[in-house]
Amino acid sequence: MISPLLIALALVAQDTDAAAPLETATPAPAVAAAAYPPGAPRNPYGLVAWCYGALSAHKGLREQVMPEVIRIETAFRRPGSSLADDLKAYDELDQLSEQNLALFTRAMEAAEKASPRPINAQGADALRRGRGTWSRAADLPRARLAQEWMSWTLPAQCETTAASLEQRALLMGPAFDLSAEMEPAAPEAEPLAPTVEEPAILTDEPVAGG
Repeated sequence: MISPLLIALALVAQDTDAAAPLETATPAPAVAAAAYPPGAPRNPYGLVAWCYGALSAHKGLREQVMPEVIRIETAFRRPGSSLADDLKAYDELDQLSEQNLALFTRAMEAAEKASPRPINAQGADALRRGRGTWSRAADLPRARLAQEWMSWTLPAQCETTAASLEQRALLMGPAFDLSAEMEPAAPEAEPLAPTVEEPAILTDEPVAGG
């Protein structure tokens, strides 16, 4: 005689198997691809040069914006947070920028050395366009520039493309030819511009009680 418990377990298993197709019938939402940097070349070498330009310009603004960054971080203290710890993150970001700039340099040099045709002129143009994303920095109020600088992140494609470009150039050697991937210069990316009002607390006035 079959135990009632075994019968119950068998029925549960049948119900689970029958329900399984319904659970997988609706595919999971696709992960949205990271947005491609506006104005950046679509070929790997050009993109890496653009990334170098944008990142080097961002890094070059550090000394100029840090006094305002400190003021903003001081004004917006999270409960239980440490100002010193938050500011330390900017030092770590600066070190990461150094590492990425070194990676981009190696990738560009490897591609230029392996390419049978001169490509450094296209690289220089792409680098200039990357730096151009910060060309309006001098026109922005200090608080607005600091906010833009704090919120900017290196596009995800930069590091992965640079690593792949360097590896391909080193492995393929004389067979490495980027000429088919190169493209005409794209229009300039729209530079930073003061398009929104600054919050009152982020003006250049001293913090209350400071």
